[in-house]
Amino acid sequence: MLPAERRRSMEDAVRSGMTEVGQLAARFKVSEMTVRRDLQELQGAGRIERVRGGAVPAQPERPFTQTVVERLAEKERIGAAAAALVQDGQTVMIDVGTTALQAARGLRDHEITVITTNLAVYEELLSAEAVTLVLPGGQVRRNYRSLVGFIAEETLRTMSADIAFLGASGIDRRLTIRDSTIVEVPIKRAMLAAAHRTVLLADAAKFTTSGFVSICEARDLDTVVTDTGVPDASRRALEAAGVEVIVA
Repeated sequence: MLPAERRRSMEDAVRSGMTEVGQLAARFKVSEMTVRRDLQELQGAGRIERVRGGAVPAQPERPFTQTVVERLAEKERIGAAAAALVQDGQTVMIDVGTTALQAARGLRDHEITVITTNLAVYEELLSAEAVTLVLPGGQVRRNYRSLVGFIAEETLRTMSADIAFLGASGIDRRLTIRDSTIVEVPIKRAMLAAAHRTVLLADAAKFTTSGFVSICEARDLDTVVTDTGVPDASRRALEAAGVEVIVA
């Protein structure tokens, strides 16, 4: 069986409930190392999610083209407020996400370096001659137009930035920043570690939703940029945790 055929069959097996590495190795008569490599490929393509000891079917994800137009007015205001935090000469990391794209649109005339895993941001800034663009490499997630995987993660760990703009699926009641796309979380954590200032871009809807993987705690952030719909209790809790809250 060719590797591509095996991976397709392995995805079907995971969806049918065969989720452990050992089970998959026995089923396909390959080593557990080969199974782990195949699962990594499938995760990078957004087909499955890796968990300890195996994998589970990927959660359905709406395409970038659909989410980019949702709450657009709020995202535009948040993006503009975020862009105003950047000064010429700085290095900026920009995470995946549709609000991050709005921030990038406000950076076109800045003389800055932008490091991004967001291919929509890359396309937006490609014609902005003042901006030096850096892509860290990795595997392309076509559905959400991002770069993921260990190449991107390791490259980001060698870099530093003045400021990072991060996205997330939601913020829970304990002020844990969460995401629902497991493969994106290591990228976010690498940016968090690399930046002198970390800014979360989160419209008010993110305070009523969450994700099942923790990115960081609120105290790990410097700033949250949100909109006027942010719950008062959430805003007060963030400020009590030492986080600057900018309402756009």
